[in-house]
This record gives sequence, structure tokens and C-alpha cells, in this order.
Amino acid sequence: MEVTVGQAALALALVLLPLLYECSGSFRYFCKMGFYNGWILLLAVVAIPLCALRGRNVENMKIIRSLMQHVKHLYGIRMAVRGAHHFPPRRPYVVVSNHQSSLDLLGMMEVLPDRCVPIAKRELLYMGAVGLACWLGGIIFINRKKTDDAISVMAEAAHTMLSQDIRVWVFPEGTRNHSGSMLPFKRGAFHLAVQAQVPVVPIVISSYHHFYSKRERRFTAGQCVIEVLPPVATRGLAAGDVPALTERVRGAMLDAFEALSAELRPTAPPPRRPQ
Repeated sequence: MEVTVGQAALALALVLLPLLYECSGSFRYFCKMGFYNGWILLLAVVAIPLCALRGRNVENMKIIRSLMQHVKHLYGIRMAVRGAHHFPPRRPYVVVSNHQSSLDLLGMMEVLPDRCVPIAKRELLYMGAVGLACWLGGIIFINRKKTDDAISVMAEAAHTMLSQDIRVWVFPEGTRNHSGSMLPFKRGAFHLAVQAQVPVVPIVISSYHHFYSKRERRFTAGQCVIEVLPPVATRGLAAGDVPALTERVRGAMLDAFEALSAELRPTAPPPRRPQ
């Protein structure tokens, strides 16, 4: 039986790829991230017909959350939630969270309260099945390049929060931060909370660095902690109070981030004493 060049190449690839996966951390990183993105796309395709039965509705976030919660197990990521009792019961609020990578989606789905939707960049809306699933889930989209558009969306969000009992999730850093700390916060989320006179609920996700690093092309099993901090009241505050409110919340979150990250950071074994 004659073996074609294509068949020989396929056989060689089937032998070499597992070896490369085991021997190269960078190759393993790209494989895991490729599968992660592809799996999210597949889950979005599954979610669309289920969510379409309600149309665009915040209750569809329960479907999206339930479809997403198994993903952490595929990667051996153990998640612990602390302080969930700090969520204010039966009222709107604005959640602010640090933003490290696309893995934040797993942390969000782990702790996402009922009737809570993220605010996301408008570009996400045009990402095929993922964008459609997000739209059906009631996610609020803003054009970060147009200040007037962002302000009007925030004003509409404030009205929606109060009239429909909605919670809103915002990443105030505005972009993913791989530095191991926190970028300065943009003030939109805090203007939204002050305008609606609702509490700000800070959520801190511990550093992924001991198991994930985009810069080092490293992705292994690991653990992270998601901590819900006590809500910060905004009743009686005005627009002029937003800068101080922003810095106060960021300071509390940065302290919690550093404490959690230090707690989870692997410690080197003590040096062996000479015999």
C-alpha cells in the first residue's frame, strides 16, 4: 500500500505534536489559549438558541453563566469566593473589578450576582456568535472612542438600573492589565454609581501570575481567590466627589489585590543546612 506525502506528514504531526506539547511551555500555552477561545465560541453558539427564547434579557446571563462554569475545571483552576455576603440584597449597584486577562471571564461567571450585566467595549458586539450571545444576555456596549456616546450610554444605564432592578459590572481600568498591579481607574463607573445614587461593590481577583503569564507564555493549573469587598455608599455624593471616590475604591482594591496575591504566591523551600 503506497503512502502519500500528505499521509506521511499527518502521521509525523500526530507523533510530534504531543511531544512538542509536553516539551515546550510556549507551545502548550498557545494550544491552551487557542482551545479556550474556541471553546468560548462553541459555548456562545450553544447559548444563542437557548437565550433567543427570551430575546434580549438580563435573565439570559444565568444561562451563559451555567454554560461557562465548567471551563475552570478543564484547566485545573481552583476558584474560591470570599465576602459574597457583601452583595447588597434586592437593590441595584455597580460592581467594579480589576482586569488582568481574558481569564477574568471565568472569575466573573464564578461570582456574578443575579440580574447583573457587564459593560463592554462595542467591538465585542461584532464578534460573530460571541457578540450575539452577549447582546442576548443584555450586556451594555459602549464606544470608548466617542466620549459623548459613552456618556449617553452611562446615563441610560443609570435609568435602566433603577427602573429594572439591574446591577452593572465594570472593569474601571478600561483594558487588560498584565503588569501584576492595577492601572489607574477611569471614572465612568463611579459617575454612574453617583448619578444613580447606588453603592459601588468592589471585587478583587487575585493575581494569576503563579499559573498564567502572557508575557512568559505560561499556563498551568493553579488557584485564584475572588474577594467581594464591603460596598461603598454613594448616597448624597455629587459629580465633584467622583475623583476622591474613585481613588478611595482603587486604594482598597489594590490593598486587597496585593494581600491575596501574596497569600497565593508560592514560597521557596528553606535552604538545606549542611550536614
